[in-house]
Amino acid sequence: MVMSLALHLLIVGIALAGWSWTSPVSEPEPRQISARLVSPEPRPSPVVDDQDQRDRDQERRQQQERERQEEEAERRRQQEQARQEAERQAQAEAQARQRQQEEQQRQQAQAREREQQQAREQEAARQRAEAEAKERERQRAEQERRQQEEAQRKAEEEKRRQEERRKQEEAERKRQEEAARQEAERRRQEAERRLREQQLEALADESDRQREAEARRQQEAAAARAREAQMLSESERYQSLIRERLSQAWYPPSSATEDMTARIQITLLPTGELVNARLVSSSGNTAFDNSALGAVRSLSRYPVPSDRNTFERYFRQFTIEFNPQRLR
Repeated sequence: MVMSLALHLLIVGIALAGWSWTSPVSEPEPRQISARLVSPEPRPSPVVDDQDQRDRDQERRQQQERERQEEEAERRRQQEQARQEAERQAQAEAQARQRQQEEQQRQQAQAREREQQQAREQEAARQRAEAEAKERERQRAEQERRQQEEAQRKAEEEKRRQEERRKQEEAERKRQEEAARQEAERRRQEAERRLREQQLEALADESDRQREAEARRQQEAAAARAREAQMLSESERYQSLIRERLSQAWYPPSSATEDMTARIQITLLPTGELVNARLVSSSGNTAFDNSALGAVRSLSRYPVPSDRNTFERYFRQFTIEFNPQRLR
């Protein structure tokens, strides 16, 4: 806009330059002179030259704009290519991670299959061992049966000679067998009874342990709540003491208003000594802020609880707000 205004002023100045700025002076009548008017060669109008210059400037600006747009398009094309390349790389990495996860899952599945196969083989070996043991027991029983038959056969042969003795021996044998069977049955029942008692005792012990654990948990929770309430109560008491001490030590400047509030972060030692005082939120008034910092630093020792846990939680580092109407 400034350039256009300057060009118009230049055109007006050139146009006015051709005019005469002096009033004609009265002169005596000239003598009669015969002369021929010769027109000078026309010179190009400066207005036309300025228009051409503006056209050239406009064309140059348009050319620069086209070049800038082409450069911007090339830059965007390169950015798009870089973005697409990054997407391809990210996709390739994601596919590689997916393949790695699939390979890990396949290896884990193979490991589980091997474990299951080993378990099946162990179970088959156990069943074979049981079958072999049963077969040995059957053969032993069969051998005993044959031996008994042989003995019975011999006894029958002896029967003719000592029938009475055989009857007595047979009765004694049956009695012993019955006694042995009854003893075995008694032992089996006794073993089952002891096993049931042990199982019941184990269940009772587990139930007792669970009840004791639940009782301990409830006691610990109650103790923790009581401790927390005690710590909170003690912290409120000491916070009130600290605010009271600071209120006594603080002298706000005369320029203080009710809207001013400064927040000071205080760091203490377990003995109550001040380690650091830092302005974390200004009131907007330097004198007000300095008065609050001065009050905090003026106390040589702060009242703090003797309990280390309460101190660490509430008084190791805390923030105090200074306001002419309240101190909290």
